[in-house]
Amino acid sequence: MEIIINENALHLVIEVTDDKDVRLLHFAAVPFHPEMLTEKQRQKCRLVELQETGENQDDNHGPKHTGTMPGNRLVYQNHRDYRTAPGRKLEIEMADGGLAVVSHLQFYDGLPVVRSWTELRNHSATAKGLEYVSSFALTGIAKEGILPWDRKSRLHIPHNTWFGEAQWRRNTLPELGLARVHTFSVKRLAYSSTGTWSTSQYLPMGCFENVEAGSCLFWQIEHNGSWHWEISDSEEQLYLQLSGPTENENAWWKELAPGESFTTIPVAVGAVAGGFEPAIQALTRYRRAIRRPHPDNRNLPVIFNDYMNCLFGDPTTAKLLPLIDAAAAVGCEYFCIDAGWYSDGEWWDGVGEWLPAQHRFPGGIKEPLDYIRAKGMIPGLWLELEVMGMHCPLAERVPDDWFFVRHGKRVIDHGRYQLDFRNPAVRRHAAAVIRRLVREYGVGYIKMDYNINAGSGTEWNAASFGDGLLEHNRAYLAWLDDIFDQYPELVIENCSSGGMRMDYAMLSRYSIQSSSDQTDYRKYAVIAAACATAVTPEQCGVWSYPLREGDAEEVVFNMVNAMLMRFHQSGHLAEISPERLALVREGLAYYKSIRRQIPEGLPFWPLGLPAFQDPWVSWGLRCGTETYLAVWRLEGSRDSCRLPLPFLKGKKVAVRCGYPAAFGCRMEWHPDNAELSLILPQINSARLLELEELDR
Repeated sequence: MEIIINENALHLVIEVTDDKDVRLLHFAAVPFHPEMLTEKQRQKCRLVELQETGENQDDNHGPKHTGTMPGNRLVYQNHRDYRTAPGRKLEIEMADGGLAVVSHLQFYDGLPVVRSWTELRNHSATAKGLEYVSSFALTGIAKEGILPWDRKSRLHIPHNTWFGEAQWRRNTLPELGLARVHTFSVKRLAYSSTGTWSTSQYLPMGCFENVEAGSCLFWQIEHNGSWHWEISDSEEQLYLQLSGPTENENAWWKELAPGESFTTIPVAVGAVAGGFEPAIQALTRYRRAIRRPHPDNRNLPVIFNDYMNCLFGDPTTAKLLPLIDAAAAVGCEYFCIDAGWYSDGEWWDGVGEWLPAQHRFPGGIKEPLDYIRAKGMIPGLWLELEVMGMHCPLAERVPDDWFFVRHGKRVIDHGRYQLDFRNPAVRRHAAAVIRRLVREYGVGYIKMDYNINAGSGTEWNAASFGDGLLEHNRAYLAWLDDIFDQYPELVIENCSSGGMRMDYAMLSRYSIQSSSDQTDYRKYAVIAAACATAVTPEQCGVWSYPLREGDAEEVVFNMVNAMLMRFHQSGHLAEISPERLALVREGLAYYKSIRRQIPEGLPFWPLGLPAFQDPWVSWGLRCGTETYLAVWRLEGSRDSCRLPLPFLKGKKVAVRCGYPAAFGCRMEWHPDNAELSLILPQINSARLLELEELDR
């Protein structure tokens, strides 16, 4: 039997053999042809890989998660093919003895993406130890075309770090160390994150490009904790496996008692004809489809935050009042008081009670908050609710089960304890803080920061460290859902030292994401230009912080950094010259004139994805007949740049400099070869350009 699905430009083929083996033969943007896979290769195309403690792993001579047992023994029971609200839904039911396994594949109408996860239930009389369960497994990801996989494969990897988020690199597999040496290799290309920072090393996503077939397979792992994915070869075919935490990589092990069930974390997988850019555009549309609706993602209000290159965690009423005046004067709509409002002295390892500092605010915290509202803006406050400082008085009064514990001791990272959101008392404590800020202080915006990594997890009431972490991750998301249900208009920013938890478990809930803590506006351009690969533009907060000492081009550069995303305006606006302040005001007014189109725009990169050494950087949004293009000239001797725009080839296009209006720039549209030429005489300068199709 074959289950053949052609849905939303996706082609999926599942084979059920006479022995009731279930094989995922095909998931791609092109149709399947039987000759693509031999019978021996088909035997490797398991729909689910599942390793149980005490079972053989029958083809693994290394760390690869293949040949798992009872994954290899799972037999077909039934399947359901029906419709849900998002689109078509396929469920494949399998079993091994008393273990029932269901593979879920949720399609989304009009999108070449599925969400995939695996559900297990133990119907036996004995407990089962789980070491690995795939959320998605596909063998044969490079079978289209005739070239060997090592010649036609390109892997796009998104590296991530504090101050340097969303930095993609494209390599052949041999360049990464995976070569064709036999029918299979014990080598794998494996990418993982362990701990409570889900994106501290890599974004939980990737893209596999078949340059011969002209197609891309892409994915994201939707989890706010530990995760793992890998690519390697088996029987001369490449496979991809995606999962949440594992025993080998992430210290996760789960005991599934009789009658218990377990569900893996969800992942999204898609396929498109074309390269990396259409893959990200499809993923952008999918991300918009799965997130919680919030007016913040439609209205895109301008937020002033007093932290970056400004007060840096040292707010007082006296310092805030002139900043509030300046922020209102240039057109900001929210004003967030950042870190430090809860302590009169050194506050890092004493946080946890979230009560206002008396000396910072002699008239009380309500004085600056009420002043913000009087100036026509919505007030906000910074929080870091998931931690408690080791010197916080409350930390001495509560029991250890409030916190992550390993080897009998509370886990400490950078002077903080990690709160365990599985504990109802912790959830009540956190909810009480939110309630006080919203109902007593009148706060409408919360910057929810998170500045530690609590590691592999907790042993408290858990089968393994990773088991405790996974259940904590899920408890936090459930708590967050409850908060948004109680306060549907509240805007909460997801921040983790910038972009250290830039994942779509969090971003399917939060309406806005901090992209970075980068303090150098020139480096920030590279991050901002790449972040639409990780976050929808309307969710991506980017700092714009004109310096006390700088020139007009420095202000423009800062404003262009945020212009096609979300403004986190900052800087000492009350102290800069009137001419430079006017450029801030102009920039925010221009942003308000185009922001209604950002939630519909699809990103593109005329010069390719940026790197920190690039002399020119550019990215844009296609919004129907209008295209908005941010361009930065960084270092280097070339004052001119040619920007390929193939989607406008042969078209009559009107080009203008949208911001800044007075400076302008020399540019010319070349319709025959679809290139825009641009001259910027000064290094470290930027422009926001508009291109309108006139003959569509």
